[in-house]
Amino acid sequence: MHTADLIAIVWLSTFSGVTFLVFAWDKWRARRGGQRVSERMLAGLGAAGGWPGGLLAMILFRHKTAKPAFLAKYGFALVLFAVLLLGWLWSNGHLSP
Repeated sequence: MHTADLIAIVWLSTFSGVTFLVFAWDKWRARRGGQRVSERMLAGLGAAGGWPGGLLAMILFRHKTAKPAFLAKYGFALVLFAVLLLGWLWSNGHLSP
């Protein structure tokens, strides 16, 4: 395994885990009326590689799933994440032109 591959695996795993925890924290704060995490931050974490963890948290905690505007933002984050991932795969020779 190349160093770049290992870095990518660690990056994606870390961001996915952090995003899951941030979604969980936001749900916990929502139930208690505390200060919330912005939707921009949640979508940004998803776009940075945390998309799988955020999706898992949305499903497990039923968090933000009834908000079409947020679902659209998070869907855009998935598209951005996919473009970045494909670009990385291509630039590292994992995909041929």
